[in-house]
Amino acid sequence: MHTRRIGEVEVSAIGLGAMPMSIEGRPDEARSLATLRAALDAGVTLIDTADAYHRDADEVGHNETLIAKALAAHDRGGDVLVATKGGHLRPGDGSWTLDGSPGHLKRACEESLRRLGVEAIGLYQFHRPDPRVPYAESVGAVRELLDEGKIRMAGVSNADPEQIRQADEILGGRLVSVQNQFSPAFRSSEPELELCDALGIAFLPWSPFGGISRAAGLGSAYAPFARIAETHGVSPHRVCLAWMLARSPVVVPIPGASRPESVRDSAGAADLVLTADEVAELDAA
Repeated sequence: MHTRRIGEVEVSAIGLGAMPMSIEGRPDEARSLATLRAALDAGVTLIDTADAYHRDADEVGHNETLIAKALAAHDRGGDVLVATKGGHLRPGDGSWTLDGSPGHLKRACEESLRRLGVEAIGLYQFHRPDPRVPYAESVGAVRELLDEGKIRMAGVSNADPEQIRQADEILGGRLVSVQNQFSPAFRSSEPELELCDALGIAFLPWSPFGGISRAAGLGSAYAPFARIAETHGVSPHRVCLAWMLARSPVVVPIPGASRPESVRDSAGAADLVLTADEVAELDAA
């Protein structure tokens, strides 16, 4: 597996978004653990999660607990950077709510530490801006967690360029990642990607295939991805991830998966080299 960097940490060029293994429509635990094991076997060393990745109100942190179990059972589990997030909540009725207050973020981090079974979280990201709380206060809480050694690296998610600059300033130049939605269907995060490229901050595209409901139709919705996939004898999904990698060396996609075969297919994108003409065609798709 080719590698890229998040801060000073070297990670696999393709990560894994673990959310589908814990929310509505999730598989049973055996298949989820098999999926995580397949990711580790394929050389994936970046797993993205959040305390809000759960289905029912009484199982906050379901995804974090699942990941901790999988890592403990694998001989390369200690090589993985777990990136978790705080600031989003799920009441248990299918909705998503926000709490970016410093008190909540600090409590959430403590609970994530407990579930992951670590002394310090590798990468902790503020999940989503809360309009009721000044952004500086939310990021300030993350800075305090960083200064206290509760987290080793800090990032933000769902942030615009102004918020990225503000977060980096508040963190004293220690912002290492921005996790935003980016896919063939959702390209409005282009300015954020370009800013991260200029600043040398890792850009982690979430839902790179357009989301769980759209992922299967990627090739039919975007013909160039299907055509180039056929040329290379691979899936349109693998082409999509290779296209993202070609956009900038700071890009580290985190495709979601709940099946071992999906993980293995995504991991192969790190070895797929697209021509400049192919990248340009996909840019215009």
